[in-house]
Amino acid sequence: MFEARRNRSTIGLMFSLAEVMYVSTVRKVRQSHGNAVLSIGLSLFQSALFLAAFYFMFSFMGTRTAAIRGSFLLYLMSGIFLYLTHIQTVRSVMNAESSTSAMMQHAPMNTMVGIVSAAASTLYVQTLSLLVMLFVMHTALEPIEIHRWAPAFLMYILAWFSGIGVGLVFMALKPWIPDVMGIVQMVYIRANMIASGKMFVANMLPNFMVHLFAWNPLFHAIDQGRGFIFVNYFPHNTNWQYPLYFSLVFILLGLMGDFYTRKRASASWGATR
Repeated sequence: MFEARRNRSTIGLMFSLAEVMYVSTVRKVRQSHGNAVLSIGLSLFQSALFLAAFYFMFSFMGTRTAAIRGSFLLYLMSGIFLYLTHIQTVRSVMNAESSTSAMMQHAPMNTMVGIVSAAASTLYVQTLSLLVMLFVMHTALEPIEIHRWAPAFLMYILAWFSGIGVGLVFMALKPWIPDVMGIVQMVYIRANMIASGKMFVANMLPNFMVHLFAWNPLFHAIDQGRGFIFVNYFPHNTNWQYPLYFSLVFILLGLMGDFYTRKRASASWGATR
């Protein structure tokens, strides 16, 4: 008698799920700061700080000549933004709302909504930061010209997509070995400072060194992205298929692991682990 009426139609359920995802995504964006604009501004400041640090480091070391012929700032951005998007997505998805989270006490909420909102919020903030940075560079510093912007943007999406896969696997393992996964996440992020290939060109690596980086989907995404951004660069040691297949396999493994964890999760885990 006092139960609220619910729309059980397929379209109604889809709109209800989309609404929950939207609200959860907005909550994630505002999580770092109560003001959404300042939250995005913090991400923009982090990206600008990364860009400035690497610009002065390369200039001080005198290695700017090793970059691809073209805009040096665009060369740096092609690596830094894909790296930041990837690791931020890994961190966000890994720390998404799990089955033992207090948010799961709300009826419309579930782990899939938490995962999607965590990934979508990261993509939104990083993409907005990228567009603002490109606009500032184009208007204030130097004209920006991208050879093939559509496939270059797809490589950016691929870096984000692979971050979802890695983050899901970390998320599925986190309830069982939280301390170990915290260390693994830190090591993975630190290793990608070098293994992502954002500081060098893959074509310049000798064959024996390519195998040290070829396991990393971000290494392929960054190198392929530079092939689409710069007219004079043609990647020979990477491909875009590997990060795509890698992401699909890891997303499948992560979802399977999350399903297994949810069936055996205990509410006390959040207090004891």
